[in-house]
This record gives sequence, C-alpha cells and structure tokens, in this order.
Amino acid sequence: MHYESNSWIWEGVYDYPHLFGGLMVMAALLGLSTSYFAGLGVPPLPFLWSDFGIFHKKKRGKKRIRVYMDGCFDLMHYGHANALRQAKALGDELVVGVVSDEEIIANKGPPVLSMEERLALVSGLKWVDEVITNAPYEITEQFMNSLFNEHKIDYIIHGDDPCLLPDGTDAYGLAKKAGRYMQIKRTEGVSSTDIVGRILSSMRDTKGSQDHNGTSLCGEPRKESGSKGAHVSQFLPTSRRIVQFSNGKGPAPNARVVYIDGAFDLFHAGHVEILKSARQLGDFLLVGIHADETVSEHRGNQHPIMHLHERSLSVLACRYVDEVIIGTPWEVTTDMITTFNISLVVHGTVAENSSSLTGENDPYKVPKSMGIFRLLESPKNITTSSVAHRIMANHEAYMKRNAKKAESEKKYYAEKKYVTGD
Repeated sequence: MHYESNSWIWEGVYDYPHLFGGLMVMAALLGLSTSYFAGLGVPPLPFLWSDFGIFHKKKRGKKRIRVYMDGCFDLMHYGHANALRQAKALGDELVVGVVSDEEIIANKGPPVLSMEERLALVSGLKWVDEVITNAPYEITEQFMNSLFNEHKIDYIIHGDDPCLLPDGTDAYGLAKKAGRYMQIKRTEGVSSTDIVGRILSSMRDTKGSQDHNGTSLCGEPRKESGSKGAHVSQFLPTSRRIVQFSNGKGPAPNARVVYIDGAFDLFHAGHVEILKSARQLGDFLLVGIHADETVSEHRGNQHPIMHLHERSLSVLACRYVDEVIIGTPWEVTTDMITTFNISLVVHGTVAENSSSLTGENDPYKVPKSMGIFRLLESPKNITTSSVAHRIMANHEAYMKRNAKKAESEKKYYAEKKYVTGD
C-alpha cells in the first residue's frame, strides 16, 4: 500500500484531537509499538488506522469545469454546432441556454422555429450536456449569479462577433467584468440571417419562374435551368472540419447497421427525431446525404437551400448519427448494402418525395426485395418546405429583420480580424 506522505497524521491530530489522544493513550497502556511486534509482522500503527479509514486523506478528482453558452438557435445550422463544439472543448460539461421566444422578438424579431423545436435541435447535438430553457438574451446580474451559484458554471462563452442589445450595450458585459468570460471563434460562411436570405431569394426566383411553368418550393421539379438565387454560400469546407465533427469510429464486426438517407436540408427538429428513432433500431446509424444535383433533380432548381457539405456537417453534429455518406446515390443498391454491411434500411413517413417511393423509380426497391426495408413513423410532421413556408408567410417581417442584421454583418466583415481557434 502506497501513501503520498504522512501529512494525514498531523491533519488527524488537528481535526480529531480527542480521538487521536485516546488512541495514543490506549497504545501506550498496552505497550503497543512496532518494535515489540516486529517479529510477528504487525504493520506500523498508522497503517492499521488507515485500514479503518481513520485520518486517511481521500484523493479528490480534478474539478470538472462547467461552461455555459446561450443563443436563439433559430434555423439551427452547422455554425451553431461548431460554436457549441468549441465551447465544449473549453470545459468538461457544456450547459446551453436557449433564449425564449419573447426575448427573441424583443431583440431580433420573430423566430422561425418554436421553443420546442429549438430545444429538440440543441438537445440533439453531441456536445451538449444540459439545456436551460427560456434563457434571457442579456446576461443580467441576477441570471449570472444563478449560473454561478445554482448551475455551478465556471465560465460564460460567446463568439468573437459582437452581441449588442437594442441600446447598443454588450450583452456579455457583466460576464467580462466578472472575469468569467471566454471567447470562441465565429464559424464563417453561415448565419441564420444568411439562411433566411437564401430562402427569401429562392422565393423570389420561384415566383419569377412561375410564368415559365415553374412551381413552388414543394412542387414538382422544373426542367429548365435556373438561378440558385442571389445568396450564395460563403462556406469553405475543409477536411479538418469534417474530422472535428466526425465520431471517428466504424461499426463493430457484428453491429446492426441501420441506413437512412435524404437531403436533410434546413436541418430541423423532424430530422432529429427521425434519426433518433432510426438509431434505436440498431447499433450503428449510417446516414446518406444526397448530392445537390440529386436534390435539385427531385425537388426543383431552388433546392437545396444548404449545399452538400453544409448539410453533411449538420447531420454529423447530431448525437444519434455515427457516420455519413457524403453524396450518397439516390438508389440503394445491392453493392452498397454489402459494402457497408447494412442490416436495415429505413425511411420516414413524412418526407418531401413520398410519391417516389413506389413503382419503377422506387429507390428502395432492392432492400424491399431483400426484406430489410422498414417505413418508420415520423415523430414530427415537419419538412424543409414547411419551415420555408413559415418565412414566406411572414416575409415582410423577416425582410425587415434581415435588412437590420445585414448591416451588422457587413460591418463585422469590414472590421474582421484573424482570431485564433477552430
């Protein structure tokens, strides 16, 4: 038995003087000593005491650092996910605050997603440990004390882009003043404002093409070539980012691999819930992400809103996903099933292209013939088109919100400087 030092003895004398003194008197009366019992192999007295747990100094584990990050997380995208990934890397446990609908309306304008939907998205991220609902937009002194005392938060985290209140003050000013603020690097190339802009631009393009036999966002695909809209993604994908989001592990030799595919455009709560249901059917969830060209062919030239690598990162960030195929084929083939050792192929009942699941063009014809296909009841009745239509139904309010945000985005990029981090 190894002991770091005998300092615990003196701590015992200090903390338990009466007990320690009584034991010493008893030892003296009995003539108990290590030299007397040396021939009998009796260990020194301190070791006897330690076996009874007396005075033994317990080794304490390293304190776990709890960090907090909040946000609206409306139209959640890979930029949100990367921010939370970076935040988790600064501590051991990540607590995320989801700002209330009322606070979003007061500070930014109407949210697209409900609190329930935003909670599902945040809770579904692999780096999130706890969620605080209805968090305030501003870190007030009262809320900050609640974070420190009730939730045991060590640091409050935000990105390097400014977060200003309507009066122009810093929403994280108090946290900075308290010395409990940490900063991460903003993920370039995407924002909720940018995504709303893409959807509004897509809507304008769709309206402009209706005189040429075009259709709406949820209609049949148009054959003629068309513009993808004025909003072009600024995201520059790197292999390093994909590695950061990946689990880095393959299935075990005898694992039951479940496969599900789709566009997963404008990643929403419906996606999270169907992926969760699919994962429960096996040991390893493999998700196929359709290429941009495939999505455009089946949904129309205004789709997808998010390009392939953006959609892939959003799916990879989900805690229920083990691996993705980037640019998976539309049709599930025998070779594909063999290559990835797929045990079960599933598809949700709520989807954009449900009509294409029958007949000669059925992409699941092979797994159906093999008896390994299952139609999975979708937990939520949400689609990419239904989310887009929310914005179109209230497009004036979102155009006004975007115009205001666009100015701050323009200013951010004009004054942008290099910030370390990933």
